[in-house]
Amino acid sequence: MDFITVHNREVELNVAIEGKGPVILCVHGWPELWYSWRHQLSHFAARGYTVAAMDVRGYGGSSRPQAVEAYTLRCLADDVAAVTNHLGGKAVLVGHDWGAPIVWTTAVLHPGMITAVAGLSVPYIPVSDVPFSELAKQIYTDRFFYQTYFQPEGVAEAELEADISASLRKIYFTLSGDAPLNTWLVHKPVDAKLLDGMVDPQPFPAWMNADDLQAYTDTFSSNGFRGPLNRYRAQRFDPAELADIKGKPVTQPSFFIAGERDVVRRFIPGMDLYADPGAACTDFRGSVIIPRAGHWVQQEAPAETNAALERFLDGLS
Repeated sequence: MDFITVHNREVELNVAIEGKGPVILCVHGWPELWYSWRHQLSHFAARGYTVAAMDVRGYGGSSRPQAVEAYTLRCLADDVAAVTNHLGGKAVLVGHDWGAPIVWTTAVLHPGMITAVAGLSVPYIPVSDVPFSELAKQIYTDRFFYQTYFQPEGVAEAELEADISASLRKIYFTLSGDAPLNTWLVHKPVDAKLLDGMVDPQPFPAWMNADDLQAYTDTFSSNGFRGPLNRYRAQRFDPAELADIKGKPVTQPSFFIAGERDVVRRFIPGMDLYADPGAACTDFRGSVIIPRAGHWVQQEAPAETNAALERFLDGLS
């Protein structure tokens, strides 16, 4: 595996690359790294692709701007476009968690560069006048919700950075398919903290071993959480910055993968956000919901995720 640095103006982007062939570019979510795609890099490189996995700005070896405004979806999509351009100008995008909105948005903003797109965990929802962070304040008005807790600068950073290894273990376990269903959304008082009530599993489930956990812990210990948390804070700028693509669909061949036990599907009480994941895509090629898997689907169920992506890719030719 090789690493390259791609420049998007003043921002440097760290990118892991393996294999030769048509480009697949993978974009991670919160709180992760390029390393979250380790099972996909080797798998698809062996099948004749150039597979790239970038550290999103704010993470890992990429630049970590201080300003909240530097983490809008348009800024992050421009980073993806810069990496795509560096790798030859055409790519299939695969994004997970926040990486999914990033790749969906990139596909709409840069249709000539993106040949197909797959979202993991978060279906495509076109930009509207109201960011989800504002809707969440209404939906969770009388209880704790993590995105609302993340808004004040410095608060979540202080909690998470007090013991980064324990914080990551608790977050990864609570959102996984191994935890009791929807533990992430358990009722807590409005003034609770994120980690209140979360289990620190001993031992951690086998899908993430000690070396994997250490790789994340080492990087977040060096870099902290400000950049990753700034994406949640920057949501308020997205409607104005993306007004030119308000309501626009994804027109490229598209696909959706998620874990059956992913809490994202229950973010809006009374709704299953995975019921119609292709509603805003004009060339939707289907979805796969992987049994027993939680939010970290490509890490919890790499074989099933890779098989689903392979079927999607094979259908593009």
